[in-house]
Amino acid sequence: MTEKTTGASYAAAGVDIEAGDRAVELMKEWVKKTQRPEVLGGLGGFAGLFDASALKRYERPLLASATDGVGTKVDIARQLGVYDTIGHDLVAMVMDDIVVCGAEPLFMTDYICVGKVHPERVAAIVKGIAEGCVLAGCALVGGETAEHPGLLGPDDFDVAGAGTGVVEYDRLLGADRIRTGDAVIAMASSGLHSNGYSLVRHVLFDRAGMSLDQHVEELGRTLGEELLEPTKIYSLDCMALTRTAEVHAYSHITGGGLAANLARVIPDHLHATVDRGTWTPGAVFDLVGKAGQVERLELEKTLNMGVGMMAVVPQESVDVALTALADRGVDAWVAGEILDRGDHTEGATLTGSYAS
Repeated sequence: MTEKTTGASYAAAGVDIEAGDRAVELMKEWVKKTQRPEVLGGLGGFAGLFDASALKRYERPLLASATDGVGTKVDIARQLGVYDTIGHDLVAMVMDDIVVCGAEPLFMTDYICVGKVHPERVAAIVKGIAEGCVLAGCALVGGETAEHPGLLGPDDFDVAGAGTGVVEYDRLLGADRIRTGDAVIAMASSGLHSNGYSLVRHVLFDRAGMSLDQHVEELGRTLGEELLEPTKIYSLDCMALTRTAEVHAYSHITGGGLAANLARVIPDHLHATVDRGTWTPGAVFDLVGKAGQVERLELEKTLNMGVGMMAVVPQESVDVALTALADRGVDAWVAGEILDRGDHTEGATLTGSYAS
């Protein structure tokens, strides 16, 4: 006679260890695609290993680190049931912050929190992260999948990641290099990227009553397809540009908008002015503005307005920089310049009106 088990168990509490193990097996093939020669061991250890002897070629190596998530964009992925692109957003948010200082992305770890482990879903998320790591030139050396029943619904999830890069001390980019007369080069975004979705969702869903499966003529596709467009990853483009032309600084345009992020790399005695007339923001920005009657300044301090990365270069490097970016398929243009601070109280301002 089999004795009945009446005691509590992890499974009864909502945590499925076997499902977690299956998720790890499914994701291994994708993680393997991100490996660099410096990575030791495989997936499943307690820690990811990276051979630091590779840094011996540096005279004075500086490690750069960053961590981030993708915000409420994950809810768009959940509603659409599309999980293999959100990882691109995660890698972009982390690694494009690292490359700003001139650092080469080395490796990344991820954290996926779910209400219930669906192995195929978790593997799809990791697939996207791995693909993003390939685009950024870094390795995915490990991560964690946590099941939180009771705190998250069965279909709810969130993702976060941390990354590390390295830069030679005397090649560190930033405010100290910027000079009066430098040009500001803008690099086009692929859309909203992964910022401002709380505003976007409120405006388009709550106020305008739109739906994800709704075809929007001015977008040329459904609203869901537009909102889930992956964030462009600029890491390898920026590294290539730094090798080709003289670059003084980069600015990753994320939460806070274009002016505020550019101001973060402008020294106190200088000022960056950016001419709106040098580009036309994508249709999605106009859609959000009109649907929610959102004022331009509010849009600009929340969304990237069509610019995902900016480079500050000396005037004599402009042509080489633009050619290098064009050769890599990056839509880029001169959007502004660096001036003396004068009476300006802010590090960067936008002027004029957007091109129609």
